[in-house]
Amino acid sequence: MAEGVIRVVLVDDHQVVRRGLRTFLEVQDDIEVVGEAADGAEGVERTEELRPDVVLMDVKMPGTDGIEALRRLRELENPARVLIVTSFTEQRTVIPALRAGAAGYVYKDVDPDALAGAIRSVHAGHVLLQPEVAGALLSQEEAGGGGQGRGNALTEREREVLALIADGRSNREIARALVLSEKTVKTHVSNILMKLDLSDRTQAALWAVRHGIGA
Repeated sequence: MAEGVIRVVLVDDHQVVRRGLRTFLEVQDDIEVVGEAADGAEGVERTEELRPDVVLMDVKMPGTDGIEALRRLRELENPARVLIVTSFTEQRTVIPALRAGAAGYVYKDVDPDALAGAIRSVHAGHVLLQPEVAGALLSQEEAGGGGQGRGNALTEREREVLALIADGRSNREIARALVLSEKTVKTHVSNILMKLDLSDRTQAALWAVRHGIGA
């Protein structure tokens, strides 16, 4: 396998969808499909076994669905970035997937080249959402009162860390950029989530972009 190739696992209960994705991705020089699964439980097993960089995951599947699979991967602390690829657009589907740890959310009618770009983007550490998906999450955040006022509670260092989260940086990269220990960065991240009343880095990145911090 060539250096720098993004290893991908496909998780979808429709074989024709998996076959179509594999056929397209196999022509990409920097993306390799290393495994497939037909439901969430098998997807977790394959992701643990193969340790891919990115997982393309459907949401609605028989048995264990994509959201439950995301939760299990988070519990297992699996480092794979999960990109949801689905035909479901309702907020009641989008929001739980993002809360469960999805790094991105795109629809199955996405342009093939855009899908390849999405895989590269989430692999690079970015949060990738189609505009209407980002809007849904931001609307819910604003409905909960997560406005600019909360940002005033952040220290200058916390705002620096938040800007780097919005840029898709990992804790290790943030530590290196700000000349801090990873433990200190983790503390700052926890404080940011607490002060902004957010539950994860995806929400923090979106909040930062919405309020003009970082990317």
